Amino acid sequence: MINHIFSRQNLAASSLIFVALIFMGAANYGKVRSQTDHNAKTEFPETGLNQPKDSLANSVFSSSGTPIKLFKSVIVDNDNTKWFLTEQGIISFNGEKWTLHDKNKKVPTQDLKSFALEVNTYGQDLWIASPKGATVATIPVDGRTGATTYHTENTPILTNNVLQVAIGKSPMRWFGTTKGISAFSQDKWLKGDYEELYPEGLFEDYPITAMAASLGGDSLYIATDGAGVARVRRNDVDGITGASVYAQWGPILLPSDKVYSVLITTNNTQWFGTEKGLARHIGGNTLANWTVFSTKDGLPDNFVQAIAAGSNSQIWIGTKGGASLYDGAKWTAFTKVDGLNSNNIRCITVDKSGVVWFGTDDGVTSYKDQKFTNYR
Repeated sequence: MINHIFSRQNLAASSLIFVALIFMGAANYGKVRSQTDHNAKTEFPETGLNQPKDSLANSVFSSSGTPIKLFKSVIVDNDNTKWFLTEQGIISFNGEKWTLHDKNKKVPTQDLKSFALEVNTYGQDLWIASPKGATVATIPVDGRTGATTYHTENTPILTNNVLQVAIGKSPMRWFGTTKGISAFSQDKWLKGDYEELYPEGLFEDYPITAMAASLGGDSLYIATDGAGVARVRRNDVDGITGASVYAQWGPILLPSDKVYSVLITTNNTQWFGTEKGLARHIGGNTLANWTVFSTKDGLPDNFVQAIAAGSNSQIWIGTKGGASLYDGAKWTAFTKVDGLNSNNIRCITVDKSGVVWFGTDDGVTSYKDQKFTNYR
């Protein structure tokens, strides 16, 4: 991994931004045990205690010995390390060991909402959303890692309560808060003229649940809990512009305005997971080429919480009833019966080796060569 101190940038005071709607729409070492490896012993670094692995019930433990169960967000860095947000903070897996990153006092560990990876000339950074603001921390996120939190006292960010973060090119950093969208590129916060159309109370009533940047990074798709999917874009004068409004009740096929996951693929296809199914939009015409998938098409459940792109244009989704793989023609569902830890799939990613990783409410499952391996 790359060890560097994050280069803090001078933040230019400027106006806050907001959004116009176009509704188309997770260091001490915790020990993880695979179900296929039952004879090893676990040594806890804090206590030096050795115990037979079977006695640990294949569990992931924090340094205090508390089981880590809930894995709610996941990303893969350039070294193929998997990073998860959990109820006890950030945990990573490099293929050999799991590490709980709780030793840096500048990096929040509680009530983490989401995170994103930024790769720049200095190395790799994690951007972390929490009620304290948006924190950027240098990988490997250890006790000596450089970290900075952007909040209302040192930036024009709308509020400290950040729910989502997304990274675009340039780089563009997008922050979804309880009062709307804030963003900055390089050392400049972007301006927006929005209040007459969309007051901040809109996102208090309909919280942001997920975000994804476009391929170019200058457009952002924002999923909400009840107001569909909003889209904003950076304009030519370092401001934010919104597009026209679409919703479930409009001329597009969005199964529900309660949207919980967004994916923009390399061919710019947009996928939106809702409480009532999955919507796919192809092409640049916002009114055309919409398709809806549901349990009738092979999904294990209609509540789609996670979407990830696999190899050969495959799409993986996670629902409250299991996972499903789309090969371009049909859906194949997987549940606990097939080997998952839990049917409640909170997050999915496909790493650089093609291994699929599922974060659940009962640990982690990986999938490779048609075999499941469980960690919990």
